[in-house]
Amino acid sequence: MPGATLSRWTMSYFATACLMLVLAEGLMAAGYGYPAASLGAPETLVVVHVTVIGWLSLLMAGALLQFVPVLVARPLVGGRFAAPALLLLAGGLAALVAGFVALSGAADLPLLLLPAGGAMLFLGFCLLAAILAATLHAARPLPLPARFVALGLACLLAAALAGAAFTVVLSGLGESAPLARLVADGVALHAALGLGGWLTVTAAGVSYRLLAMFLLSPETERWTSRAAWWAMALAAGLVVASLVFVLSAVSGAEMLFAVALVLSLVAVALYGSDVRHIYRARKRKQAELNIRATFPAFAALGLALVLLNIPAVRGGDGVAAAVYLFVFGWLTGLGLAQLFKIVAFLTWLEAYGPILGRAPVPRVQDLVEERRARILFRIYYGVCAAAAVALLAGVPGVFRGLVALQLLATLALAREFVRIRRLAVVPVALRAPTGMVQPHLFLPLSASRR
Repeated sequence: MPGATLSRWTMSYFATACLMLVLAEGLMAAGYGYPAASLGAPETLVVVHVTVIGWLSLLMAGALLQFVPVLVARPLVGGRFAAPALLLLAGGLAALVAGFVALSGAADLPLLLLPAGGAMLFLGFCLLAAILAATLHAARPLPLPARFVALGLACLLAAALAGAAFTVVLSGLGESAPLARLVADGVALHAALGLGGWLTVTAAGVSYRLLAMFLLSPETERWTSRAAWWAMALAAGLVVASLVFVLSAVSGAEMLFAVALVLSLVAVALYGSDVRHIYRARKRKQAELNIRATFPAFAALGLALVLLNIPAVRGGDGVAAAVYLFVFGWLTGLGLAQLFKIVAFLTWLEAYGPILGRAPVPRVQDLVEERRARILFRIYYGVCAAAAVALLAGVPGVFRGLVALQLLATLALAREFVRIRRLAVVPVALRAPTGMVQPHLFLPLSASRR
């Protein structure tokens, strides 16, 4: 995409996110959190929030800063606030994790770190949402993929607000009957808004555009796409209504949540139909690895939602296996697969975009080595599926060993991202033509070098 503009801090978001993924997998491989501790234990909350906020949310934030302008064909509004948002989110996560460690009794730290972290995270997400919402507002009326992103941002703010309320109660800073009910009965709703509303709805919206762009498919708005958006919007609305019911001590929250899960399954089926249509209508007959590596992620999404719609699974220990499949099979698998292409695409723009047309330059595909990465993705998905089965079977020792293998696959994929940034795969004859810009590993280039 010649002429495309770069978000200066996207690679910094990506690098921080990848470090958090390695940390989360390392903690699980070491036996920290579930299944060694209960699902609601502070140790488990550390792993959950490092994964969901540190890895998935920062990954999504970095991607949106780069691709929302692509979705709406408008420049990013307020891009200079991307760095403060990253600092708030990283600092807030550090404070939140320290608060959970204090709650577990492993360290003598003040519990006020919990609400401090919750407040910083809420402010950071508000700043991020303001940047993206201002960009979307300037492009009204919004195309359908951008409407998915807008819905995801609304879910993000609702999830962040609920999370901040949790920290107030857990720290002992505030006590009230509604907040106590929220802590007792609202955890699943908070998770649904984050994993389903913010991350999955947004991923669906961005993927409509990216899949069509990478596969050279016609960008058409189908009735199934509109129906998927409405189903996701209704599901998100029902989850928010369930939260209101919980806070107000009104019965019926469980029923609304069950209906929301059914609607989510319908939405995913419609979304899957659209993805299949985009793939079959492609002009690029040989799909690249980043596309092929998403197929297991889509399968994990469907299977996880089917499991979560089974009451026996949702109400028992099987929920951990379903959520693991959702987080590491669907969201993480999709994220790693698309990073393989996005890092190469952004690196190519940064390094060779300024001299395009003035000197021979490599193709984007020349920046990656697919053969080795293909093996790594197969290992990653294989051990991820096996780890979910181990959780379902209740064999924590096997689970830890499999997560250790998953961590090794993740580290190897991260090494591939570093090699892309270092232009290590580019043929020597094309690697450094006169005038090319050597990208930094994860920090933005100074204005003088741009």
